[in-house]
Amino acid sequence: MRKSHKIGVAVWTVQILLALLFLFAGVTKLAMPSDTLAAQGPFAPDFLRFIGFAEVAGALGLVLPGLLRIHRHLTPLAATGLAIIMIGATVSTIAIGGGPAALVPLVVGALATFVAVRSGTLSTSST
Repeated sequence: MRKSHKIGVAVWTVQILLALLFLFAGVTKLAMPSDTLAAQGPFAPDFLRFIGFAEVAGALGLVLPGLLRIHRHLTPLAATGLAIIMIGATVSTIAIGGGPAALVPLVVGALATFVAVRSGTLSTSST
């Protein structure tokens, strides 16, 4: 197996896993009652719903362009947006005293950054 093929498989694997994670997180935020969302932390339910919408859109942006073979340049943009959300999640987790728990959004953000960089590289090299 060629190195570029292995990297492509790795990127797709991470994209699919991230898409599933963000789809679950986003749909949960969108479906959860406002009072339950408000109890989750210091953020307003409307803000959390916005984040949920952005997570669902990002999840779709990670996989649909490649699956449909159209507008593949949107995948690195979706991954970048999700990485930015994870920067905010990491900082806010640390700010509310969640120290070690901040590793989860940090790792997810790093994986989203990996997808942003590698999918951008792959889409420009394959065109």
